Amino acid sequence: MKIEIVQIADRGKANMERLHLKVLADTDLLYYVIFDTSYITPDSISNIPRHVFWFPPFPVKAGDQVILYTGFGNQKSEPFLIGRHNHFFYWGQNVTLWNKIGDCVVLLEISSWQTSKYE
Repeated sequence: MKIEIVQIADRGKANMERLHLKVLADTDLLYYVIFDTSYITPDSISNIPRHVFWFPPFPVKAGDQVILYTGFGNQKSEPFLIGRHNHFFYWGQNVTLWNKIGDCVVLLEISSWQTSKYE
């Protein structure tokens, strides 16, 4: 995986709660999906995602950071070191997602997908 979870910051705080990700190798965020779920035992998580965020097509470079706020805002990027950027995304949720003991985040890398439309 070319991206790793660093931390969830300000859990349970409206408009402050955010997920920090670190980019390990050049990639496109289009191939990454985040969902929140919870632990059902100390060693296993639920397979039922409560909320899902699929990143839009957006190229990132090794050393960049991706910050996903659970609340509202406007997508933007800011330099933080020479040649590296912080990229800010917003989930648009009215509630915080990681506010109870046992809540967790899952990061998935998807190399391909297929859809089927009801017509």
